[in-house]
Amino acid sequence: MIEHAAMAEKRELWTGRFGFVLSAMGSAIGLGSIWKFPYEVGANGGAGFILLYILGLAVVVFPLMLLEFAIGRRGGSDGVGSLAAVARESGASTRWQLVGALGTLTSVLILSFYSVIGGWALYYVVATLQAGLPAPSADAVQARFAAMLASPALMTAYHAAFMIATALIVARGIAGGIERACKILMPVLLALVVVLALYSMSEGDVGAALKFLFRIDPRSFSAAVALEALGLGFFSIGVGLAVMIAYGSYADHQIDLRSAAIATMAGDTLVSLLAGLAVFPIVFAEHLDPASGPRLMFVTLPLAFSRLPFGTAAAVIFFVLLAVAALASAVSLLELPAAFVRRSLRCSRAWATAITASSCGILGLLSIFSFNILSNWHPLAAIGLPNATAFDLLDDLTSNVLLPVAGFGLALFGGWVMLPTALAAELHLARTGLHLLRLLLRYIVPLAVAAAAIAAVRF
Repeated sequence: MIEHAAMAEKRELWTGRFGFVLSAMGSAIGLGSIWKFPYEVGANGGAGFILLYILGLAVVVFPLMLLEFAIGRRGGSDGVGSLAAVARESGASTRWQLVGALGTLTSVLILSFYSVIGGWALYYVVATLQAGLPAPSADAVQARFAAMLASPALMTAYHAAFMIATALIVARGIAGGIERACKILMPVLLALVVVLALYSMSEGDVGAALKFLFRIDPRSFSAAVALEALGLGFFSIGVGLAVMIAYGSYADHQIDLRSAAIATMAGDTLVSLLAGLAVFPIVFAEHLDPASGPRLMFVTLPLAFSRLPFGTAAAVIFFVLLAVAALASAVSLLELPAAFVRRSLRCSRAWATAITASSCGILGLLSIFSFNILSNWHPLAAIGLPNATAFDLLDDLTSNVLLPVAGFGLALFGGWVMLPTALAAELHLARTGLHLLRLLLRYIVPLAVAAAAIAAVRF
């Protein structure tokens, strides 16, 4: 850790490697793993997409995660402060901190609508417990979803509940809040996804699901699918946001950052595949569309569960799983900007968390109203997207523009600016490993991220 950065602020620390890894996994395993992964797989042909997804994780996402961990521990501050400190150590301009500022801003924007979706999961838990599942018809299931979207008051209440739960965890600090929560949330999440996968495979068409997920069809490979898979991995793990910089800053030198990064990515991939096994056997058994997009979670699956034995219990488990995954990831999205506010305003963690959470909560109203009060406002109509809402604008802006730009900037910083000796020291890399990592960060990662971003906008 850079001495002057460490002296400037007394840092909280993870209690050990186990807590750090579980917290990093909690950040990575969010809606991207449970919600977005299954419908992206469904929309892009199955096994070939998964293979390309894993390749993208290894070549692009893993180097960026290593870099963020290293910058965080070296700089000993939030995303902005750590980049400024490491840039100074490297003899470079502190303007590189703007990359961290962009990631922090992106985190705020994502959390604003992420919390809305987390609120949806909470609503479905409560509604299913109170009233059971709707009648086993597409119209009845769609009606519940539509009624929720049509009520700004209902969505605001659940959005607020989700944001308050996130803020309470972050306000309690690293060891006593985030780490303690993730030590509970992650085992619960894993147990729920395993139970749900076993149920789905016992009640559904497991053969069709396994064929869909693991049989590779060469016809499914294309440049567009490869870039879509890379984009999913980038969004799912959350590199580029500088969240892992903030988390890395709380890791002492007894923690092996490389093994922590490997465990984090392996855990995220495992949960994503288990989520696929929890979803697709039922989808295929009920002859539903595996490529039905975001509706898969809130319309297609409830319809399938309504036709199965113990379907109501399975649906409750699924939506609890979704809420737990969203909460663990939302905690990291809040911690990053809250740490910046705490350092900038020199206020307590509680005040910084309250300020940041309130700001994200108010901004989230824009997403809520885009489904009802502002549903006729289409801010992207001028660029050829006549049906895109404010929610779509925030989603596209963060996923397809801000996140890739920040990731591109981080890769350039790690490959061309950060001292190789500092990178090697934080990651305990030998000469060959350091050379390979810098090669990836200098050339492969920036090109891949730029290509995925351009493809996302184009397609």
